[in-house]
Amino acid sequence: MSKDKDAGKGDTSVENSPQDRELEALSSNDKRIIRRHETANAKLVHEIIRLRGIEELERPFFSLLWSALGAGFVIGLSPYAMGILGVELPEGPYKDIIVSLGYVVGFVAVIAGRMQLFTESTITAVLPAATTVCVKNTLRTLRLWIIVFAGNMIGTFMFALFTYWDIPHQPEISEEIRRLSAEAMGHYMVAPFLLGIPAGFMLAVLVWSLPNLERQEMLAISLITGFMALAHVAHSVVGAAEMWVSVLFGDVTLGDGLFGFLLPAALGNLVGGAVLFAFLAHAQVRPEIEDDKEAGVVDG
Repeated sequence: MSKDKDAGKGDTSVENSPQDRELEALSSNDKRIIRRHETANAKLVHEIIRLRGIEELERPFFSLLWSALGAGFVIGLSPYAMGILGVELPEGPYKDIIVSLGYVVGFVAVIAGRMQLFTESTITAVLPAATTVCVKNTLRTLRLWIIVFAGNMIGTFMFALFTYWDIPHQPEISEEIRRLSAEAMGHYMVAPFLLGIPAGFMLAVLVWSLPNLERQEMLAISLITGFMALAHVAHSVVGAAEMWVSVLFGDVTLGDGLFGFLLPAALGNLVGGAVLFAFLAHAQVRPEIEDDKEAGVVDG
């Protein structure tokens, strides 16, 4: 009997280790600080993005359309900021690099404003479909992509009209946007599909990273999209704004813009974001998700 008591005491001493006692002694404020410094594991990040994707998939038609239209117009801040820098900065060896950093402005505004961007939805809309494979989820994903892509295109065309008509009466900036847009089209149209793949992949990486980047979101957005600009990868939505500008000014024909850039770049974005990254991200947690399904934790 005494041996059992001694054993029990021994067990208690193991359970109440010095580390456990120190944790229990922490104030509630200290515990909150510890929680704030914890990061979500891959399974939890997957679940956060999957639930966000379900929320997007279930949004009404006009909510999606207006959000996508707004995102398309606001993403025009990227070529607009680049145009401003191109006009205001003096000539120098690093001017092109600094000008290209204006590319981040539209992304910061769109992502921070939770507007609907086609290249973001390549991962958020795919994870629900990958988790619960069925016709309903596939059709919901296609519906989202079509509505958001159409809205983004309308919004980017509105930005192009804003530039073409020079609504703010800034002819130097409008001319610089035209010049930079024509230059960008020259880069993109060499291999739009292939250049679209890294653009879609990089945006998907950004979306995947955001849940663990509390108070560092702007830095992450700026870094990733800044390097997208420096690499001259083909982002279909920013590129659409540049394409419409070039078409309206007569620097690119409509056919070349649509079939020589936009459609191949959008397909490349889908491959990079939805096929490569989304399914790689899903594959790493799939065994755990299957266990949760059997336990009835995960639904569609």
